[in-house]
Amino acid sequence: MTRKYFGTDGIRGPVGHLPITPEFVLKLGWAVGKVMQARGDQELENKILIGKDTRSSGYIFESTLEAGISSAGVDVRLLGPMPTPAVAYLTRTFRAQAGIVISASHNPYTDNGIKFFGPDGRKLADDVEYEIERMLDEPMRMVSADRLGKVRRINDARGRYIEFCKSTVPHPFSLKGLRIVVDCAHGASYHIAPDVFEELGAEVIAIGREPDGVNINLDCGSTHPEVLQQKVIEVRADLGIALDGDADRVLMVDDQGELVDGDQLLYVLAMDRARRGALCGGVVGTLMSNFGLELALSDAQIPFHRAGVGDRYVMEALDRHGWSLGGESSGHIVCLDRTSTGDGIVSALQVLSALIGQDCSLREALAGLKTVPQVMINVRGPNRTGFMQNEWIKKALADADHQLAGRGRVLLRPSGTEPLVRVMVEGEDAALVEQVCRSLADVVTEVIA
Repeated sequence: MTRKYFGTDGIRGPVGHLPITPEFVLKLGWAVGKVMQARGDQELENKILIGKDTRSSGYIFESTLEAGISSAGVDVRLLGPMPTPAVAYLTRTFRAQAGIVISASHNPYTDNGIKFFGPDGRKLADDVEYEIERMLDEPMRMVSADRLGKVRRINDARGRYIEFCKSTVPHPFSLKGLRIVVDCAHGASYHIAPDVFEELGAEVIAIGREPDGVNINLDCGSTHPEVLQQKVIEVRADLGIALDGDADRVLMVDDQGELVDGDQLLYVLAMDRARRGALCGGVVGTLMSNFGLELALSDAQIPFHRAGVGDRYVMEALDRHGWSLGGESSGHIVCLDRTSTGDGIVSALQVLSALIGQDCSLREALAGLKTVPQVMINVRGPNRTGFMQNEWIKKALADADHQLAGRGRVLLRPSGTEPLVRVMVEGEDAALVEQVCRSLADVVTEVIA
């Protein structure tokens, strides 16, 4: 069944254009309320939690979701600005039917989106999303006035989540003596992440923590780590932590200002867990994961599996294999032995725990990983449907494979969250990789523009 509205991570798009309009989101709230109420376990509370990031449009969609859910006869609990993984955690602890996050993650403020979690704190299964889409085709009918859902704000949500984050590391764990720069991307973690690391003993220099509704992800955070890299060098920090707008992604910066991506963080976590005998099986990466990660894990006799791009596919692969550690090069890291979804703050704490346990720096922990050169170009264009069948694309791919001569790989992938195609090339020869990627991106631009 083809989805009409749901992408790889909820529903997302430009504000003011379908489906990110007040009218649609009002009905979406009603549809979600009806579906989750009908499917709900009798032991769960008849309520849905709503959190959001710091985009100015979040106020509009918070109100319309609240109205739609209430009209379906379901109570609403408002969390205010809150990281996506915090909503997942609180949905579980409040025994709610569902959790909703109003966020477009790493996208600019001109976009927004709606993400959903089930009562287990995981993204909704495909069949639930299909059911919601079917309900959206039904006429919207309010329950009677005596059955309308009630709305209340949860005032201690921030403190609850901070304590949860700290609980994911052993009790004696301390960051005392470490100087850490934390970039909150002017997003949902601005009032949470610095406190977590500070309460665990670190000296924290926080940047990107002055949201104004339109500066989320603007030249900061995990999508623009350059300011963080400079700041780490300027203040002579031990490392830097870059979150994205809804704090489900994390990248890091070592003491020399070098960027450390999700593949490298996965390596640090996998090697530490293997050393301690705490690695459950192997590691799940994606089609975008650097080939060097696969080689390094193979050398350590750690199984590695590539899933489709998107944290939902990483989760599916982890469940299928019975493993607990996976992630993406973009910084979505899933530690199922700690929480139910990708969590930037929790993942950063796991990396810090690994470094302290081995008494080494982030740079030293990466000594055994040799990534191969990888270049990715994002090509924007509206005509992405069926572009892989285009003869020019097929020829360009064949030419790219010929030039790489078995010493690299090529991947073309339409984004599930933005109107673009990601062109990725990796291989042993950096200059050749750059050349092949740019040539292929030029062809893609001609085809989808």
